This record gives sequence, C-alpha cells and structure tokens, in this order.
Amino acid sequence: MDEGQYYPRLVGPSGAAGGTTVLELRGELDILAVSVLSDRLDDLTGVQGGDLLLDVRAVTFIDCAGLSLLSRARYRTRQRGGRLRLTGVTHGGSVARLLRMTGLNGTFEIVSDEHAAGEPAAGTAGSAEVTDGAGTAVA
Repeated sequence: MDEGQYYPRLVGPSGAAGGTTVLELRGELDILAVSVLSDRLDDLTGVQGGDLLLDVRAVTFIDCAGLSLLSRARYRTRQRGGRLRLTGVTHGGSVARLLRMTGLNGTFEIVSDEHAAGEPAAGTAGSAEVTDGAGTAVA
C-alpha cells in the first residue's frame, strides 16, 4: 500500500537532529493508519540505542489501535536501549485524552514543544512499565 496515495497527511517529514530521529504523525491514528505506519516504526525502533521523537500535535484522532502502535514502538525502543519520546501532547488533544483515559499518561516520556527543538530536559516523564493484570510487561 502506497502511504502517499491513501494517507497523504498521515506521516509528516522525518529527520535527524542531534542523533534523534524526529517523525511527525498527522491525521487519524486508527487501524488503517496502523497498517501503513507499523513497518516504518518497526524499522525506526529496531535500531540499537535509537532515539526517536514522535510529534503528535497534528494527530486529530487516536483509538486503541493507534495507542497500541505507540506502546509497541516504546517497548521496542526500550528493549534495544533506546528512547522514545512524544511531543505535541496538548492538554485537550486526542492523544493526551486517550492516555489519561487509559491510565497511561505517566508511561510515555512526554517533552514540551520547546524541549523538542533542542535537547529535552532530564526527568520530564514517568517511567512506569505497562503491565497486564498478572504483572507481565506488555507492549
């Protein structure tokens, strides 16, 4: 599936800034978007020690499939000694709302837009592990 044809505004420009790969996500992060994005995110999160910054300010909708995509990317990055951060998580935005509703707002490292441009401030995020009811870590 050619993501440019079906989702022309889904994924914005990506680039590297100071060793950090920046990827801007746009539009709806639903089950169809996940099918387009999962391979690209798997490539980016498969790198040992990778530093990935996902800009979600232009995400207009996110459902459980989109949240699962973000959680998987976070898990894969951490397993390889890397770091995944989110920026553009605004108080009234769809991503912030879903993170609050699911209790995952302390799970992702969230940096302010000012810190996203440069090096993020230390200690800006929670470090809780996502676990299931049995206490097993899940992606």
